[in-house]
Amino acid sequence: QLQACGGGLVQPGGSLRLSCAASGNIFTFYAVGWYRQAPGKQRELVAIISNLGSTNYAHSVKGRFTISRDIGKNTVYLRMNSLKPEDTAVYYCNGLSGGENYWGQGTQVTVSS
Repeated sequence: QLQACGGGLVQPGGSLRLSCAASGNIFTFYAVGWYRQAPGKQRELVAIISNLGSTNYAHSVKGRFTISRDIGKNTVYLRMNSLKPEDTAVYYCNGLSGGENYWGQGTQVTVSS
């Protein structure tokens, strides 16, 4: 139900935009979030947007990442600026609906010179 894309290799200080497209109405989900998992680390929440449009961010990305949505396209975006090597991870989008978590496939983001 969720399809993530947009990852890639970028130099430190660069930018990427991830997309998470829902197969149906994005409002099916109470909230849609982006998570990431680096090798050897636990998956962590990066940013989340509720169906009312409120947003929340991990402290480590606040001011650099922006989560947004295009309701007409049923898509949630994660704009990532000023990327750092520690942002390297597999990024996943997640939708919360009816108490269930729905995960999209991961997209690799690598920040390296």
